[in-house]
Amino acid sequence: MSRYERWNAILELLSQEGRLSVEQAAEALVVSTATIRRDFDQLAQQQMLMRTRGGAVAQSVSYDLPLRYKTARHAGEKQRIAEAAAGLVTPGAIVGMNGGTTTSEVARALATRADPEIGFTIVTNALNIAAELTVRRHVKIVLTGGVARPQSYELIGPLASGVLEQVTLDIAFLGVDGIDAEAGASAHHEGEASVNNLLISRAAQVVVVADTSKIGRRAFARICPLGAIGTLITGEGLPDEDAARFADAGVKVIRA
Repeated sequence: MSRYERWNAILELLSQEGRLSVEQAAEALVVSTATIRRDFDQLAQQQMLMRTRGGAVAQSVSYDLPLRYKTARHAGEKQRIAEAAAGLVTPGAIVGMNGGTTTSEVARALATRADPEIGFTIVTNALNIAAELTVRRHVKIVLTGGVARPQSYELIGPLASGVLEQVTLDIAFLGVDGIDAEAGASAHHEGEASVNNLLISRAAQVVVVADTSKIGRRAFARICPLGAIGTLITGEGLPDEDAARFADAGVKVIRA
């Protein structure tokens, strides 16, 4: 296992547990405690975790793992969110969506629920969503141009913006790295945030799809203020006080 593979594995464990001791990490990754101590120190220098006596804890600001490492996290919750999201789409609609594990689940749910005689259109900057749904004859795929970002499979940059400026959307599903009642929706990467902002600006209805681990989190780059979001679909474990904060800001909350 390379250093970077270890780092991703450590961050994945932290996302699940919230706290790790040196011994726990060493046992899980089958490496020495000295190696884990060095890894913890180097990750702490990059502000990807917080060092504690004998271990580490997850940062309050979420970090950017490659999409392939995120797929299994909160899988059941994301599938329920996707089913609820798919129920908001009318036959023949033009649907926008960015990349991410939750929006990928939304795309799958839409493809299986849609009337094959009518179908619908998906406009996306996500390579994996486009590749998976291209074989569905009742789904028209419009893929933006742009530069591919390996962590999320999203296309970003001026070429992506050029396509989005030419379309109108009935509904946009927005996956986020964080959503906060004060800070709004955010992403790890400023290029993704910029394209995502343009995507939702083209939509009549904006729906954030986010599992409960994203609630109250703030990532590096702001996508949009809360006022730009009409609906938040999240897990049934969302506390009532958090739901009330979003509702007070005018966001409809659906717990799936």
